[in-house]
Amino acid sequence: MSIGAVLELLRQDFPDISIAKIRYLEDQGLVEPERTAAGYRKFTPGHVDRLRYVLGVQRDHYMPLRVIREHLDAVDRGQEAPVGPDGAGVAQGQFRTAPRLAGLVEAVADLPRPPRAGEPLRRFSRGQVLAAAEIDAGMLADLESHGLVTARPAGHFDAGAVAVARAAGELAAFGLEPRHLRAFRNAADREAGLIEQVTSPLRRRGDGSAAQAEDVAGELSALCVQLHAALLKAALERGQS
Repeated sequence: MSIGAVLELLRQDFPDISIAKIRYLEDQGLVEPERTAAGYRKFTPGHVDRLRYVLGVQRDHYMPLRVIREHLDAVDRGQEAPVGPDGAGVAQGQFRTAPRLAGLVEAVADLPRPPRAGEPLRRFSRGQVLAAAEIDAGMLADLESHGLVTARPAGHFDAGAVAVARAAGELAAFGLEPRHLRAFRNAADREAGLIEQVTSPLRRRGDGSAAQAEDVAGELSALCVQLHAALLKAALERGQS
């Protein structure tokens, strides 16, 4: 297949995919199509499924490209690689048949994820948020009053609000109320600002670098999560020593 044919196939599940993004993933060594004598790329169905795996794990699990590359390298060596929250692996040569690789959309956690560029915005009513997050109206109102969840101007909520409400509800079971969680919101805003400082020059270049900026943002987001987890673990260990 040509790169254009691959683009059309991937757009069914990844509306924001572009030729520049496919080329970027190739440059990163995540897919290696053959070349014709004239230099044109030749993709196989296996290449397409490999790209689906990369794009799906990136989108649904916010996994850095470095980690994705390690998983793919392990599969290429005949080993098993974790591809989902349950740690399921995929053996060598199974990119065409393994459900976790060929259908990562079905491997997402039960919470709705925020939409990416080109995807329609999912809208949730107040009742749908309460049901999906398994909280009551009082908890949702408390989250709104502390700026952790905000309704859109039309009164609906997005997928990010559902995820925040669900996490806050589970933390409440340990006695942590919404008023205790504002520090998380403030820290997230500061981290988002740092990521924007790095990616905004790429977005302004206007030479097809938007896909690269999105990948860099994903990498930085995942690294921020890793750093936060490491710092929290270190702080807890200091408190116990």
